Amino acid sequence: MTVLTLSTAAAPGLRADAIVIGVAKGARGPVLAPGAEAVDKAYGGKLAAVLETLGAAGAEGEVTKLPAPSGSKAPVVLAVGLGAEPEKGAGFDAETLRRAAGVAARALTGAKKAGFALPLTEAADAGAVGEGVLLGAYSFDAYKEHGKDAKGGKAPLAEAVLLGGKPRDKAYKAVIERAAAVSEELNRARDLINTPPNDLDPEAFAALAVTAAKEHGLKVQVLDEKALTKGGYGGILGVGAGSAAGPRLVKLSYTSSKAKKSLAFVGKGITYDSGGISLKPAGHNETMKCDMSGAAAVFAAVVAAARLGLEVNVTGWLALAENMPSGSATRPGDVLRMYSGKTVEVLNTDAEGRLVLADALWAASAEKPDAIVDVATLTGAMVLALGSRTYGIMANDDAFRSAVHEAAEEVGEPAWPMPLPEHLRKGMDSPTADIANMGERMGGGLVAGLFLREFIGEGITWAHLDIAGPAFNEGGPFGYTPKGGTGTAVRTLVRLAELTAAGDLG
Repeated sequence: MTVLTLSTAAAPGLRADAIVIGVAKGARGPVLAPGAEAVDKAYGGKLAAVLETLGAAGAEGEVTKLPAPSGSKAPVVLAVGLGAEPEKGAGFDAETLRRAAGVAARALTGAKKAGFALPLTEAADAGAVGEGVLLGAYSFDAYKEHGKDAKGGKAPLAEAVLLGGKPRDKAYKAVIERAAAVSEELNRARDLINTPPNDLDPEAFAALAVTAAKEHGLKVQVLDEKALTKGGYGGILGVGAGSAAGPRLVKLSYTSSKAKKSLAFVGKGITYDSGGISLKPAGHNETMKCDMSGAAAVFAAVVAAARLGLEVNVTGWLALAENMPSGSATRPGDVLRMYSGKTVEVLNTDAEGRLVLADALWAASAEKPDAIVDVATLTGAMVLALGSRTYGIMANDDAFRSAVHEAAEEVGEPAWPMPLPEHLRKGMDSPTADIANMGERMGGGLVAGLFLREFIGEGITWAHLDIAGPAFNEGGPFGYTPKGGTGTAVRTLVRLAELTAAGDLG
C-alpha cells in the first residue's frame, strides 16, 4: 500500500522521483492549477507555455511528463489534467482532485517517491488527493509471477508526499487517516472481487471475515450448512444446493459505546455465478467471480467503520453461496421456503441473488436497525438502464433514497434514484407459492427491488443498491478506477455510517 505523508516543503526542494502538478483547460490554452507556483518559478514562469508546446491542453486525465528544470531535486515533472478551469473564485471539487491524483499515481507505477503539488485549499482537499492516490495506485498481482504484474513488472508508487499539507494540523492529519482507512478497506474489497473463485468459495470468504473480525475487534458469527438448515434459511440453501462448496451466512458486528443509532448492511455474495440450471451462455460467465461484490463492499465498510471509530452500530450480513448446476441443484419450478416463512417459486435459477439477499434481509430486520442498505450486483437490466459506471438506488422511503443518493454523489460514486412501480409487483404472482423470483422482463431491475422489499421488516427504512454496472470494470482504467474489481459502494456505505453517527441521517 502506498504511504501518504504531508509536507510544507517547496516542490523543487523535495527529493523524489517526480513532482505532480495540476493543469486545467483554459479558454486560451493550459492553465497551471494552484500548487504549481514554485515549479513554474523554477521554469522561469514559462511552464504553461512549455506544456502547450508539448501538446498538453489540461483535459481531464491527460498526463504529460517533462524533465525537471535545473536545481530541482526531482528529475521529472508530471502534469495531470484537471479538466475545465473553474470559474473565478471557485476551486476544484473533490472528485476532480481525486481522479487527477489517481491518474498520476497510476502513471508513476514503479516510482519510490513522488510529491503531489495539487491544489490544497483546505484539509478536505488533502483527503481527496490522498484517497485518489491510494485508490489509483492499486494493483492486483497475487497470481502473477513474483515481481511482475499487469503494469510491466513494476511495483505501485511507494510513497506520496502531499505538498501544501500541514503535517501538524489536526484537521489535515484526520483526513489523511480517514483516506488511508477507507482506501485500504476499499482495496481489500477489490482484492476479494479479483480473487479467482477456485480460491474464494463461501467457506474461504467466511474465514477471511473471521480473521478481519479478530484483527479489528468485531463480533462475528458464521452459519454453515447445518446451522442454515436448522434456522430455515431456504433461500441461501437453495442457491448453494448445486455446489460442492456449501453456503454461509456471515454476520459482522461493530458496536460503539456512544452509538445512538444502528445500521445494517447486507451484501450479495455469490462467489461464482454460473446461472445454475438456467445456465449462462458463453460470453456471460467469464467475469462472474465478481458476483460477490456486494458482500465485499459490506465487509470492507464494516471494517472501515471500526477503524474510524464511528459512533454508530453497524452490522454487516454477507450472504455467501456458489450458484452451480448439478444433480442436487435447485430447478426452475422448485419452491423454496425462505427464512421469513414465505415461499418462493424459482422460475429462473439465474435470478439467485435476490434469494440469498431475502434471507439475509429478514435476518437483519429481526434486529430492528434504524435502516437497512443492501448492495448487490443484482440485474443486467440495471446495466442496460444506467450503463457501466452508475448504480441504481431503490428504497421504501423517498427521503432516505435521496439521502443515499446525496451520500454517493458526495464521495464520488455515480448513482441514480430509481422507482419501485407498484404495478410491476403483480408480475411476480405465483399460482403455487407466495411469490415468484421473476416478473415482467421490462423493468427487471425494478422488479428485483420489489421482490427484496417483500423481505423487509415492517416499519424499517431500507434502500437497495444495484451495483451490477460499476462493480467490475471490464474496460481500461480511468481516474482512480482500475481494471477489474472496483470496490463500488464501499465509500457510500462508510459515508452513510458517518452521517448516521453525526445525527445527520434519519
